[in-house]
Amino acid sequence: MNVRRRHISGIAVTAAAALGLGTLSACSGDSAAAGNTDKFDVVASFYPMAYLAEQIGGDHVNVTSLTEPGQEPHDLEISAKQRAQLEESDAALFLKGLQPSADEAIAQSGAKTKIDATTLTALEEHGSEVGGHAAEHDHAEEEHGHEHGEEGGEDPHIWLDPVKYAEVAKGVGEAFEKADPDHAADYKKNTEALVKRLDALNTEFETGLKDTDTKVFITTHAAFGYLAERYGLTEEAISGLSPESEPSAARVKELERMAKADGVSTVFYETLVSDKTAKTVAKDANLRTDVLDPVEGITEKSRGDDYFQVMEANLKALRTAMGAK
Repeated sequence: MNVRRRHISGIAVTAAAALGLGTLSACSGDSAAAGNTDKFDVVASFYPMAYLAEQIGGDHVNVTSLTEPGQEPHDLEISAKQRAQLEESDAALFLKGLQPSADEAIAQSGAKTKIDATTLTALEEHGSEVGGHAAEHDHAEEEHGHEHGEEGGEDPHIWLDPVKYAEVAKGVGEAFEKADPDHAADYKKNTEALVKRLDALNTEFETGLKDTDTKVFITTHAAFGYLAERYGLTEEAISGLSPESEPSAARVKELERMAKADGVSTVFYETLVSDKTAKTVAKDANLRTDVLDPVEGITEKSRGDDYFQVMEANLKALRTAMGAK
């Protein structure tokens, strides 16, 4: 879209061809599609960022994602073709710390506007146990001489908290307004509409999870810490912040004991990673399994077609598992 990039676009495409990449497609449905369209071209790192760009940008934006539908975002490796795409973009929208390959590629790119979602809200340190009940568990473990040995760190999963996601949406909207002032009024209007929907979703979760038999839920990896803290719950993760990390035998035993003590009925697993560990823990503890989707991508296995539909399905699953009144 921008004039400066129009003059160099031929060079960028030539460079891509020299790398054996061929002419870049402008189809927005292709994660390797190029920018350089008549719209405001946005490259997003993965689905939650792409969804924001689409909802806020509306008809004025051409959005492409670096992460293919169904691809586990943490495993993303940026190709030379995608690096060329970034050079052709008007803006790059990403969440620093979740996908190191994307972080590096965007930092090195010539994209004029770079929007890091982590700068638009506050991040927190989370481990394998997060939420209001965690301190009570920590005290009990100290009395028994046990340690969690949990994998923790700065938690990037901010989009699973509708309030934090709304904060990010506001920042993205302001960035779009500044980068593409000709359509600023529409970006502002679209942002306000999206924030209103997220506020309503937050109210749904508050109401739906207010009165439950238990406040504890078990997941495969610690993606739902912000959600747990927002609604007075405790997330117990089999592994830490990385979905690939393996739990220790001690952690599995601890979860079995905790599930019995806290009346946990279900072990949640995800759609984009193996359910083997969750099903093993559930079988050993005589628990059910169900899906709690971290909404990192939409596929045919997703319980909905977009962020809001999947989050509402998550709320329904939590209400059932936790014995909501």
